[in-house]
Amino acid sequence: MDTYEEDAVQLHGDEEIIEVIDLNDTEQTSTDDLVEELEDVDFAEAEGPADDGAWETEDEMEAEQDDSDLTFIKHTGSVFCISLDLVTNNLAITGGEDDKAYVWKVNNGEVVFECTGHKDSVTCATFSHDSKLVASGDMSGLIKVWKVEAKEEIWSFEVGDLEWLQWHPCAPVLLAGTADGNMWMWKIPSGECKTFQGPNCQATSGKILPDGKRAMVGYEDGTLRLWDLKQGSAIHVIKGYDGHQGPLTSMECSKDGTLVLTGSTDGRAKLINTSTGKRCFHGCDSRWRPQSQSLLSPEA
Repeated sequence: MDTYEEDAVQLHGDEEIIEVIDLNDTEQTSTDDLVEELEDVDFAEAEGPADDGAWETEDEMEAEQDDSDLTFIKHTGSVFCISLDLVTNNLAITGGEDDKAYVWKVNNGEVVFECTGHKDSVTCATFSHDSKLVASGDMSGLIKVWKVEAKEEIWSFEVGDLEWLQWHPCAPVLLAGTADGNMWMWKIPSGECKTFQGPNCQATSGKILPDGKRAMVGYEDGTLRLWDLKQGSAIHVIKGYDGHQGPLTSMECSKDGTLVLTGSTDGRAKLINTSTGKRCFHGCDSRWRPQSQSLLSPEA
């Protein structure tokens, strides 16, 4: 067996290299190009204390010192979501069980404005890429978009039960996943709409890839679909051996969008190659079980 440098990958037994992915081979696309392409879319209208084995009593926990610099206390129920503005990090939006969302200043807790009119717990709240707009969505499916500078609502729409809500990384375009399996995409504030029909089950998680042209969506039945946002078609449908056996709960992608890491109630995490729609390897419990050496090469 050949010997590589000290940091090279060593193969043992009958392990086989299935595929090599060059993590540095990425295509750069300008923000202006992505925005122009979306215009062409055919729309219909802290580390804790050491564990000494003892249980803390309720009185002891209440007596712990609060070292926070600021506490925002306007909500009267559980807080379900929070997001910082992406440009200055000076503003935050929070949504909660009290059917309210607030935009407020992080330096002093002053309320800039309240996102009024929600009918159920606000579970989604997020700033647009340029922090000029903010979206809030509640469990009933009512979504509202607000212009931050003017402190006014500019658009609203009601879908089925809302699962997730996300802004496009470089355009005023909003995506949402719902319990009926659909992914929705709107231009804001015109409200022009496009829908992406998934299986007949919840679209439980979603992620727009950094190229702004594709989105990965995970569903309750464990499948994933990689969508072409311009064409409205599924590039890959990932299921069976490469998919999950339970609802998708979370996902994140690499900086260049070539890899998506997914998590599910089946107890597994899987790394998906977005070019092929195949998994690279998956994790089970606290162990990683490599299915290939696809991410590594002697040059890595």
